[in-house]
Amino acid sequence: MTAPAAVPTSNRPRQIADLPSPRGVPLLGNLLQLSPARLHLILERWAEQLGTPYRFQVGAIPITVWTDPELIQSIMRERPHRYRRYQPIETVLEEIGCNGLFSAEGAAWEPQRRLVMQALSIPHVKAFYPTLADITERLRRRWLRAAERGDTVEMTDDLKRYTVDVTSALAFGEDPRTLEQEHGVIQEHLERILPAVMGRINALFPYWRYVKLPRDRQLDQSLVEIHRYVRAMMQRARDRMRDEPSDTPRNLLEAMLAQQQEPGSTITDDHISANVLTLLLAGEDTTADSIAWTLPYLAADAPLQQQLGDEARRVLGGAPVCPDYAALKDLDLFEAVCIEATRLRPVAAVHSFEPLEDVCVGGVALPKGTRMFFVARPAMLDPKHFADPQRYDPARWLHRHERDGSEAHDVRAYLQFGAGPRVCPGRHLATVEMRLVLSMLMNEFTIELATDVANIQEVSAFTMVPDTMPVKLKRRRG
Repeated sequence: MTAPAAVPTSNRPRQIADLPSPRGVPLLGNLLQLSPARLHLILERWAEQLGTPYRFQVGAIPITVWTDPELIQSIMRERPHRYRRYQPIETVLEEIGCNGLFSAEGAAWEPQRRLVMQALSIPHVKAFYPTLADITERLRRRWLRAAERGDTVEMTDDLKRYTVDVTSALAFGEDPRTLEQEHGVIQEHLERILPAVMGRINALFPYWRYVKLPRDRQLDQSLVEIHRYVRAMMQRARDRMRDEPSDTPRNLLEAMLAQQQEPGSTITDDHISANVLTLLLAGEDTTADSIAWTLPYLAADAPLQQQLGDEARRVLGGAPVCPDYAALKDLDLFEAVCIEATRLRPVAAVHSFEPLEDVCVGGVALPKGTRMFFVARPAMLDPKHFADPQRYDPARWLHRHERDGSEAHDVRAYLQFGAGPRVCPGRHLATVEMRLVLSMLMNEFTIELATDVANIQEVSAFTMVPDTMPVKLKRRRG
């Protein structure tokens, strides 16, 4: 069967073996050239050298690499029926008790999707807004204390505390208040998971089942604490549902627990725990890193900081945080600066899939189960898709309805939230957090990096994260 994206280049499609490949070594292929922490950079470099599609080998396993955004759009639309996420992801996440909505496939996916979409819907986020604003004010107070002391703030850590507090309060009805604590918070354990997942899905074989390295023992310790935390939260939710009954679930966790009690339900505590952990990780990582990648661009541009500060004061008035949900619509510029940063520094740097049947994609015959990596950044740096693509220009995302078509601006090439039926269900919450945090930051502070920007490295830790983001905060004058 031929996928909709198929573009045959001849009467006979190319085979995987026909694709160009970097030079490897016998038996191991390109394994020795791969580093999980630099995977996206290695794949981008090979794409420049070889063009796409190309293949590389991990042992005897070929992995095909693609950069065409139209092709990935078509494949995302065909999920979950013709394509699935890269199978090792589900295996590794299942093993650590985190095979929730993100990695679930087939019949297990749809009921989970409905619940999560409802919990993260616009009406639910709107009703949650007062709590969201309170948590943002808590972040503001933390940063005020740092500014008064002259401390250097590791912004990625603080932003992850913020997003954990937001996700927990919204989806689970509990606020862990990690922003008010320095040590012993759940985020310290969560941050070990995704780098470990990244290493394991790219391993030649599951060594950790036979030999535990120090990092594996650390992960095991963190997983014990995380699962204890999640199960205790589930029990508290059950207690609230018993002691304070409600006609409708008050959050996602209650909805999952209620569905578990319906006749014929196949939902287990393990399913619920996996989705709790999935949402904690999604909230802790992707949004926080997206906001963090904005900071080097702001720190390097004093006029932009001034513009953002003026805009924040206009919209916020005398309030330290955006005063109500309705006012968020006037903060488009703050979302734009973040979207533009992640065009240049994509948090979702590599998307991975495999077909559930034999397909022909882009003139290449792919047997069922072929591993496919889509590297996101090349398309977003292609002048065919974005005018002057190397330039950081938030304005390109504003007033799109006024464009006359003279400059390239292909939003379909920006795939940080995915596409198709499995587009990120947390997209609206993420953009609300971008607007809230950055408007609060620019309203109150000016920022400068506490290191040379060249010292900030991109790291593949399942998502693409900065290895550090040290910032000095100063109270804004006047």
